[in-house]
Amino acid sequence: MLPRDDRVLVGLDRPDDAGVFLLRDGLALVQTVDLITPIADDPFDFGRIAAANAMSDVWAMGGRPLTALAIVAFPVGSEPPETFRRMIAGAVESLSRAGCALVGGHSVDDLEIKLGLAVTGEADPARIMTKGGARPGDALVLTKPIGTGVVSTALKRGKASEEAVAASVASMCSLNDVASAAAVAAGVRCCTDVTGFGLLGHLHEVVTASGVGVEVRFADVPLLPSAREFASAGLSPGGTERNAAHVRATVDGLDGVGEAGEALLFDPQTSGGLLMAVPADRLERLVADLRAAGVSPAVVGSFVEGPPRIRLRR
Repeated sequence: MLPRDDRVLVGLDRPDDAGVFLLRDGLALVQTVDLITPIADDPFDFGRIAAANAMSDVWAMGGRPLTALAIVAFPVGSEPPETFRRMIAGAVESLSRAGCALVGGHSVDDLEIKLGLAVTGEADPARIMTKGGARPGDALVLTKPIGTGVVSTALKRGKASEEAVAASVASMCSLNDVASAAAVAAGVRCCTDVTGFGLLGHLHEVVTASGVGVEVRFADVPLLPSAREFASAGLSPGGTERNAAHVRATVDGLDGVGEAGEALLFDPQTSGGLLMAVPADRLERLVADLRAAGVSPAVVGSFVEGPPRIRLRR
């Protein structure tokens, strides 16, 4: 049994995107940590993506990142020091855009490059967004296209065009800060970010925590350029099948989207968008605010009464 502390508002008893700790009335700390391997050829882009990815968990909870500690695994001797410097420079670029200060970190000599951050943020405890807040009638909104996993795999195999890679990198480098702020302002109570478990894996977490079902319109799910082509060619990362095996039994309608569609829905994402359950009376305002802030939201389904299952529609 874990020791109980009433100041822990979100912890291991109800796993979410980040932990939330009450400091005082009206102010809570939001804490998270994430670590990834290179997802882009350019070390600077990799650093930007790693920082955006780590901060995203704070935004998914409705918080604002304040400080970060870098965590680096680096093969000293086999990689030039310039690679290390460019990774950190890229991370600092993303942190600076978010108003988050890099205050320290730790590095180890390792066989494989890894970069992550432990991020601390602040939030209003009365406006925390969690995975368990979806209700029947809420709209399902996604703020970024999916497909980063298949594009990355295509890149590794020399099959991706410069345009496809550039679009994927730009998506992964874009921050979820304005989307989170708009969601909090609209009174959204349920949110998560789409990362390694893929769209359906993270949606499974939402319906399970919320005790509702959801219907997803596959045709409305935004895809990165060439993502469907790469998925059709079998260019899927290894994590795709693991994701599918974990939640396939709770998904109805997979046969209707085809093999490529299934691969995309389970495609592991890096620094993906926010996935929100939005009350119907707040949807119009939120979509307008997101578009005004330069975000392209997609309304891809709706939550329904019933067991926590995912029902796919074409």
